[in-house]
Amino acid sequence: MPTFAEFQCQTTIDCKQGAVRAVRYNIDGAYVLSCGSDKKIKLWNPQSGLLLKTYGGHADEVTDAAGSCNSSYIISASLDKSIIYWDVSTGSPVRRLRSHAGGVRCVCFNEDSSIAISGGRDNAVMCWDIRTRRLDPVQVMKEAKDCITTVLTNQDKIYAASLDGCVRSYDIRMGELTCDKVGEPITYLAQTKDEQCLVAGCQDSVVRLLDCETGGLLSEYKGHKADDYHIECGILANDAHIVAGSSEGLVFIWDLLETNILQRLRISDNGGVVHSLATHPKRQELLFARRRDIYVYTTDIQIEEEQL
Repeated sequence: MPTFAEFQCQTTIDCKQGAVRAVRYNIDGAYVLSCGSDKKIKLWNPQSGLLLKTYGGHADEVTDAAGSCNSSYIISASLDKSIIYWDVSTGSPVRRLRSHAGGVRCVCFNEDSSIAISGGRDNAVMCWDIRTRRLDPVQVMKEAKDCITTVLTNQDKIYAASLDGCVRSYDIRMGELTCDKVGEPITYLAQTKDEQCLVAGCQDSVVRLLDCETGGLLSEYKGHKADDYHIECGILANDAHIVAGSSEGLVFIWDLLETNILQRLRISDNGGVVHSLATHPKRQELLFARRRDIYVYTTDIQIEEEQL
């Protein structure tokens, strides 16, 4: 089990885009995307805090974004019911996709970034073939009974978490649907690097570790407060530590196996919900969003893979 080293604040970035709704790393962790209530996406250098590009084109708040596998494109979701596919270098929209009947809450790419997956307030999950000029989804899944809060992919599977308390797994190759009932509204879903487990942040102030194959509950992590906010969670690059935001301006880090709290990070003495976060894909580095700011936290310890 890797040694735990405490995190310290390295950089604070004032995004100047109203409230930051989501913060995300690109594929290799070199850049950061912030989604704002000002209807824009911003691209940052997280080390220097330098603003690299601004992407404007949505008609309402931007709720989520993801970078492609080659970092050349961005897909974004908005409460304006649309998804926009962006060219990173030019800053221009390549395609605008509209089929959701409500605001779009979450978005991701598949492994080779040929398909975009979105989830919305209309309880629908949609798959879009962005290699073509086709403007309607190639697949629509409407099994959920409430808002889709997270979509993510794993090889031939799509996972969708919903406020109806279920994690649904769609096997694209076999055309099969599996529904694992957690029982509490799920506000965020993350996956371990070994793709064996899912980390589900729930509205009852509990983070749950689920087995990908069986959907069974493996562990629970407690101490933070969700207070009916959409609090995000994640797992560090070493697959050994769980992290989640909290409604009182704190971040909690737990040991995955022992479930004990390893560190409480006080992001601000002025409170404010730490609702969105991102874990670096390779390093012991974390991003947090609170109000209009992004916070970059790091340790001096890098995971073994990067030291080789």
